[in-house]
Amino acid sequence: MKSNRRDFLKQMTVITAAAAMPTLAATSCSTGKKKVTPRKVKPGEKVRLACVGIGFRGGEIIKKFEATELCDIVALCDINMGAEHTLETIERHPDVPRYQDFRKMFAEMGDKIDAVSVGTPDHSHFPICMLAMSLGINVYVEKPMAHTFYECELMMEAEKKYGVVTQMGNQGHSEGNYFQFKAWKEAGIIKNVRAVTAHMNNSRRWHGWDCNLQSFFPEEPVPATLDWDSWLCGEMYHKYNKDYVNGQWRCWYDFGMGALGDWGAHLIDTVHEFLELGLPTEINMLRAEGHNPFFFPYSSTIEFKFPARGVMPPVDVTWYDGLDNIPPVPEGYGNVELDPNIPSVAGGKIQPAKLNPGKIIYSDELTFKGGSHGSPLKIIPESKAKEWESRLPVVPDESNFSNHFKNFLLACQGVEKTRSPFSVAGPLSQVFCLGVIAQQLNARLKFDPQTKQFINNPVANLLLRRGIPRKGWEEFYLL
Repeated sequence: MKSNRRDFLKQMTVITAAAAMPTLAATSCSTGKKKVTPRKVKPGEKVRLACVGIGFRGGEIIKKFEATELCDIVALCDINMGAEHTLETIERHPDVPRYQDFRKMFAEMGDKIDAVSVGTPDHSHFPICMLAMSLGINVYVEKPMAHTFYECELMMEAEKKYGVVTQMGNQGHSEGNYFQFKAWKEAGIIKNVRAVTAHMNNSRRWHGWDCNLQSFFPEEPVPATLDWDSWLCGEMYHKYNKDYVNGQWRCWYDFGMGALGDWGAHLIDTVHEFLELGLPTEINMLRAEGHNPFFFPYSSTIEFKFPARGVMPPVDVTWYDGLDNIPPVPEGYGNVELDPNIPSVAGGKIQPAKLNPGKIIYSDELTFKGGSHGSPLKIIPESKAKEWESRLPVVPDESNFSNHFKNFLLACQGVEKTRSPFSVAGPLSQVFCLGVIAQQLNARLKFDPQTKQFINNPVANLLLRRGIPRKGWEEFYLL
């Protein structure tokens, strides 16, 4: 997409060149001959942590890592270094080397870095992570793992190839819901699940924008602190506008993954892992209120159909977002008051909605109500919960386990294994990538999990890659 609807259709023609590239199944990471040794840190030694993205969510990640007292911050990198939102982190680490380009940071300090945290816009996760892994550096990256299905595929391959420790930042995967879901599944409490509803019905940044937009927003002066060309990474060139940066990137197909990419990992992660969902065979756009070629719909309802897995039956996962798109709830759902424990959105408080962000899990025997992140599940209605109370297994106390950030650093020391490595988080992120393609095309799509191709929509197949990267950024797809 360049400037208007006609140009959007032109781009669909331009990116057909990607069809000449190898298929997903045939492509693998292939760097030079040099053998890479993954960074190992002895138990008890501090992990030397570089941080890419030091403001907003990136800055919050750094504080979480600092709190573990298991790492030393050895480098700071931000494409907008010196901007107001970066100053707090800079002031806490005045003597740490600073970079505006992650490529320069790794070139100059790669041998002094054991691990990197990546808290940057979705479209920039891939090159940073791939370069780090190719150097043997362990990687913690915010959710979603990457911007495209293909990028997730390459990152999973690189994780295996380079033997590095990886973790995606869906922090609820190290909290109460993770340990509870695992225990209830192993005890046979959660079984024969046939449907899941996931919902995030709060206001988003693009709500209220004109869905009849005929072009991207007009060019504005680039801030003096920002390297705009490098901010774009491999994405097609766009003229700068303030509504592309500082969190606004999440609104646009070209840079982010909307509400699904933002909250999906906090709602569906344990369902996806412990029900072994893998990849869906159908992704159906059931509602796309305010659909347009540029930014995400005001309201989306997306149905994902997952096939049977061994003795487990097929599962339909239906995603709802948008203020006017509240999913149906079963009788006995109970209290819908605002949960004060839900983390903030974009630094602000969650605005009250008819439902808190959460999920409903329907099995043959029971119905479960859950929140987001680490919120535990409840059996509903209350009468059924009391009936099953004596049969529920003891759930390990999460306070006895490392949190998501400590888990990553302990894994870098060889003490633990990460709970959300790319091998686990990759297929989950790919589900979100498929959902975003359905949103962009407003289509019903059939997908073959074996060939990793759509079987009814050639344009959707092109969007698995989103086209050819800009000149100078192709190398990251060959690492």
